[in-house]
Amino acid sequence: MRRRLSALAAALLALPLALAAAPSAHAADPTGMTSGFYVDPDSSAKQWVAANPGDGRAAEIDSAIANTPMARWFGSWSGAIGTATGAYAGAADSKDKLPILVAYNVYNRDYCGGHSAGGASSPSDYANWIAQFAGGIGNRPAVVILEPDSLGDYGCMNQAQIDEREAMLTGALSEFSRQAPNTWVYMDAGNPGWADAATMARRLHEAGLPQAHGFSLNVSNYFTTGENTAYGDAVNRELRARYGYTKPFVVDTSRNGNGSNGEWCNPSGRRIGTPTQLGGGAEMLLWIKAPGESDGNCGVGGGSSAGQFLPEVAYKMIHGY
Repeated sequence: MRRRLSALAAALLALPLALAAAPSAHAADPTGMTSGFYVDPDSSAKQWVAANPGDGRAAEIDSAIANTPMARWFGSWSGAIGTATGAYAGAADSKDKLPILVAYNVYNRDYCGGHSAGGASSPSDYANWIAQFAGGIGNRPAVVILEPDSLGDYGCMNQAQIDEREAMLTGALSEFSRQAPNTWVYMDAGNPGWADAATMARRLHEAGLPQAHGFSLNVSNYFTTGENTAYGDAVNRELRARYGYTKPFVVDTSRNGNGSNGEWCNPSGRRIGTPTQLGGGAEMLLWIKAPGESDGNCGVGGGSSAGQFLPEVAYKMIHGY
């Protein structure tokens, strides 16, 4: 990862000016500053394996899931947020690895879905929280996924609430630009089954996408990489046509090995997907949602809470049943 693929660089240089991506708010390339992605030593899967060494599923969960680089999510449970992000980015930096962090604390989070409801107590509380989040990372290289679902979760919101959310996201991007120059921030853009490409392009732009490095797709969902790539390309066509720029995008492949069956909340029969890597039809394929972590009290996760690690679900995802 110290050098980007020469073919990719050549392709980017060959793009016509009209198709070129908008300049990123961050000049540095964190993938070129590190030697691979960071494996979270305290992920939910790692913790379960360590606590259950005699379980017959432990070895496979360890090798297939726990040792794959994936994101750590940060929210109100993280304590002093600047300390938390600083410690995580610092631990990765000490190993010359690239950490993936998810900021998940926007005011009125999951307002319409409800399974992961919560977040900051007010827009000003969120502004303070995200400023500390960015400040904790500082100059260290990092990838940040900014507020999953926040631009798709509009169905029950009025215009004043939408404007408020977009202002919070724009403010967050300003903080990363100011305090975390070696961080690539991806605004979450939902998934192919949520909003059409034109709608999502408009929402991204109005929430400050020009300040971000790019956008993320399929977080905590199951659509195939091909479906997401086609959707990301369609969003970029809309961005180019309407606003004159495009952006890189990443895809969450953690649970899309069998694609989607139309359900989003702990559906059965899903499978882990391509491990975290550069390329793959997107700028990066990332494990953002940890396989085996519940989406909430629903589906095959009945009786669980969002984020709870379910070893049986994790084991079945390894085998695809």
